Amino acid sequence: MTDPERELNFAREIIGARSYRDVPAGEVLAEAERLLNGWMAGDYRMERPKLYDHYALLLLALLQKNRELEARVEALEAHGG
Repeated sequence: MTDPERELNFAREIIGARSYRDVPAGEVLAEAERLLNGWMAGDYRMERPKLYDHYALLLLALLQKNRELEARVEALEAHGG
C-alpha cells in the first residue's frame, strides 16, 4: 500500500528501473491513467515539478499509440475495409 504522505515520482512509478524504451506504450498509458486518476482524487501526492517534467513520458506513449492506430486504419483502408 502506498504511503499517502509520500510524494510519488510520476515517471519512476511507471517505468521503475527500466529504460523508458523498454516500457510498452499501453503500459505507460494504463499506469499514467491510474496515477493521474489517483492524483486528481487526492489518493496520491505527486512531486509536482516532476509531474510536469514527466508528462513527456505520457505524451510519447500517446504519440506511439496514435501512430500504431493510424497504421492500422491505413491497412484497413488499403484492404477495402
